[in-house]
Amino acid sequence: MKRVEVKLSLPVVAPLLDIIRELSFELEKTLAAPQALHDMDQDFRGAWIGELLEGQNGDLRALLSLFDGEFFTEGVVAFDEKNAEPIVRACTAFRLHLRERRLKALTDEALETGDIDMDGLDEPVRKAFMCYLFLATVQELIIQHLDSSIIGS
Repeated sequence: MKRVEVKLSLPVVAPLLDIIRELSFELEKTLAAPQALHDMDQDFRGAWIGELLEGQNGDLRALLSLFDGEFFTEGVVAFDEKNAEPIVRACTAFRLHLRERRLKALTDEALETGDIDMDGLDEPVRKAFMCYLFLATVQELIIQHLDSSIIGS
C-alpha cells in the first residue's frame, strides 16, 4: 500500500484547522455544491440530498480525522489508498464553500493563481484564503504522490 506522510507546521496549520472545523459545522446540513433538483418528487429529492449530505459529511470527517491527537504531537498527516479519495472530495467541498461564502470578493483567477495582495485583505478574508490554499495543497499532494488508481481515476 502506497502511503505519503507530510510534516506540517503546527503554528501555521492550527489556525486553519479552526476555520476547517467551523466550515464542517456549516456544511453539516448544506451541500457544498447545491443541486438543482426542482422538478423532482419532493420525497425522492429529500432522499437524494440526504444521501449526498451523508457522503459529504463522511468525506469531511475523513479529512478532520487526519488532525487528531497524534497530529498535534508529531505534526504529521498521512495519505493512503483508504483516505485519499474522501480527502480530495472533502478539500473540494471546503474550497467550494470558502469560495462561495468567505471569498466572494476574490475572482476565481486570483484564487487559482494565488496572485493576491495578502496585506490588502481583511484578517478574516486572509485566513479564509490561507485555508483555501492549504486545502489546494493537500489535494495536489495526494494527486501528485499517490497512484491514480488510488484516487479513482
